[in-house]
Amino acid sequence: MLDTDTKRRIDSCRDILVGKVPDPKSQVEQITIALIYKFMDDMDAEAEELGGKRSFFSGAYAKYGWAKLMAPGMGGFDVLALYSEAIAKMNQNPGIPALFRDIFKNAYLPYRDPETLRSFLKEIDVFTYDHSEKLGDAFEYLLSVLGSQGDAGQFRTPRHIIDFMVEVVDPKKNESILDPACGTAGFLISAWKHIVKHNSKERSGDLLTPDQRKRLATNIHGYDISPDMVRLSLVNLYLHGFTDPHIVEYDTLTSDEKWNETADIILANPPFMSPKGGIKPHKRFSIQAKRSEVLFVDYMAEHLSPQGRAAIIVPEGMVERTDVAYKQLREMLLREHLIGVVSLPAGLFLPYTKVKTSILVFDRQMARKGMPVLFSQVSHVGISLDSARTEVMENELPQVINDYRAMRAGESVSKSSWLVDRKKLLVAPYQLVGSQFKPRISSSRYPFVRLGELCHIEKGRSSSTKTPTGEYPLVVRGEEKLTSATYQYEGEAVCVPILSLAHGKGQIKRVHYIRGQFAVADLLAVLQPKDSSSLDAKYLFLALDRVKDDLAALMQGAVHVTLKLPELRNFEIPLPPSEVQNALAQKYEELKGLIEQTEGLIAKRRAEIDKTVDEVFGGRN
Repeated sequence: MLDTDTKRRIDSCRDILVGKVPDPKSQVEQITIALIYKFMDDMDAEAEELGGKRSFFSGAYAKYGWAKLMAPGMGGFDVLALYSEAIAKMNQNPGIPALFRDIFKNAYLPYRDPETLRSFLKEIDVFTYDHSEKLGDAFEYLLSVLGSQGDAGQFRTPRHIIDFMVEVVDPKKNESILDPACGTAGFLISAWKHIVKHNSKERSGDLLTPDQRKRLATNIHGYDISPDMVRLSLVNLYLHGFTDPHIVEYDTLTSDEKWNETADIILANPPFMSPKGGIKPHKRFSIQAKRSEVLFVDYMAEHLSPQGRAAIIVPEGMVERTDVAYKQLREMLLREHLIGVVSLPAGLFLPYTKVKTSILVFDRQMARKGMPVLFSQVSHVGISLDSARTEVMENELPQVINDYRAMRAGESVSKSSWLVDRKKLLVAPYQLVGSQFKPRISSSRYPFVRLGELCHIEKGRSSSTKTPTGEYPLVVRGEEKLTSATYQYEGEAVCVPILSLAHGKGQIKRVHYIRGQFAVADLLAVLQPKDSSSLDAKYLFLALDRVKDDLAALMQGAVHVTLKLPELRNFEIPLPPSEVQNALAQKYEELKGLIEQTEGLIAKRRAEIDKTVDEVFGGRN
C-alpha cells in the first residue's frame, strides 16, 4: 500500500518539474531516470559496506557518483553539467547490466535551469533502493499520472479493471504470461501479484520454491511498440523484484519475428486507434483486416496455447459491427476461444476516449467443448465515471468474478450475467451484443419479437431548436407543442427519446404516438410498423410506454447518456394476435375520449366559476 509520505514526495517531484517539463510522460521519464541513477549509487554503497567494490560508478564513471552531485561545494551550473553528461553517457557504461543501459538509452535533460535541478535532486535523494512492495507501489503511483498516448491510441487501464481481468483468467505459477501491448506492464505485475497471493501461507509467496520463482519471472513477457513504454515497463518490473524482466520493443502487428511464440495467459488493452489508411500487417494473420483492434484480437487468439486463457479490452464495435473482418473474427472466436463478454459502462476511459468498451474472455479448452458463453452487464465498477474518478460503494465486478467461477463449476450465475447457448451465437453475423440474448423475465403467453423485425426504426431528422415553425407537428421529448415548416413522415409512428436528461443515468419520461404528416426531432427514434395488419401502432405505443424504464436501462454514456438504435432494434416486446392488439387500441381511444371529455367539462366548470367570481368582484380591472 502506498504510504502518504512517498506519495507526497513523488507529487513534489512533479510539482518541481511542471514549470520546465509540462508533459506528464516526460515528467515520469525524468523521475524514472533519476530514481534509477540514485538506486545504482545506493547499490554501490551497499556493496562497499559489505566489503566489495563499486561496479556502477567506477573507473571513468566514478565522477558521476551521487555523492559528487550532492556535494555542498558544487555550483548549480556544475551540477547541471555533470548530471546532464552522466545520464547521456550512462547507456555506454560497461559496469551496469543491459537492463540499466536500456533504461538510459536516449536519456537527456530537457531543461537548463540549475535551481530546478537542485530542488528536484534534493527530493530524489530521500528515496533509497529497496526491492520492497512499497517501492513498487510508489512507481505504479507515478505511472498513474500518465495520460493518453493519443498517437498510438493507448491509454492507461484503471488498476481495478486490470485486477478484475486477472482474477477472471486466474493465471497459475507454471503458466507463461504475455501482454503484447504492455504499456507500463500493469497487467503483468497484477498477474504476478495474483500468483504470489495464491501461493502464500504465512508470508508473501512462501509456498513458491526458488526454482518456481525463477521460472515465474522467466515466463512473464511483454511487447510494446514505444521505446518509452518499454523503458517504463522495465523499471516497473525491476522495482517489483524482476532482476531480468523480459520486455522488448516489438511491433506486434507488422513484424512476424515472434509469430511462432505462444502463451498460456494473455492479458491486454491493445490500442483502439488505427492510423489513416489502416494498419499494413504482415501476411500471417488468419483474418485479413486493417483495423488495429481486429488484428490485435486475432493475434492474441492465434498465440494462445491449446490450454490458453485470455482477457482483452475491446471497443464496442468489436461485438456489434457487421464488416466482413469483424464477422469472420467473431465466428473464429466463438468456435475456438470465446467463453465470455463483459460489457463495461461508457465513460470508463474518459477523458482519453468516449468509446464504450467490453472485455472478451477466452478459454480454449472450454470453448472447444461447446460450453455456453457468459454475458455480463456491468454498470458500476467502484469508481465514478466523471473526471473526478472518486471511489463509490457500487461495484459489480466482484460478482462477475464469482459468475465465472460458478460457470466453470457448473453452477448458476447471478442476475448480473446470463449464459447463452453457443449454437445460438454461431449464426451470422455472429453478434456478441449481450442485451440481444438476455433472458426475459416475463410470464407472457405471447411470443416475443424484436422491434427491428416489426418496425422501420431511424433517428429523427429535425432539430428541435433550428427548425422553422410551420403547419406540421414536430415531436420533441416532452410536452412542448412545436411545429415544423416541412414534414418527413406520414402515417402512424411511435417516437422514443434516445437521449437522457438525467445526469449519469438513463431516463425516458414519455413515449409519443403520432399520426398524419409530421416531423421528429433528432433526439428521438421513429418507429413505424412494417405491416399494420400484424402490428397496430397504438398497441406499439402502449407496449413501449409500459417498458420505457427497461429501455432507459439500456442507455449508456458518461457525458451523453444515449440509447443506441441497434439496442432498440434488438429489444423485444410480446406480440399478441391482431384482434388483441385492436381491442387494446380501441380501449386506448375510448380512454382518450373520456380524458378529453373530462378535460372539457373541467374547463367549462372552471369558466363558470371564474365568471361568477368576476361578477362578485364587480368585473375585472
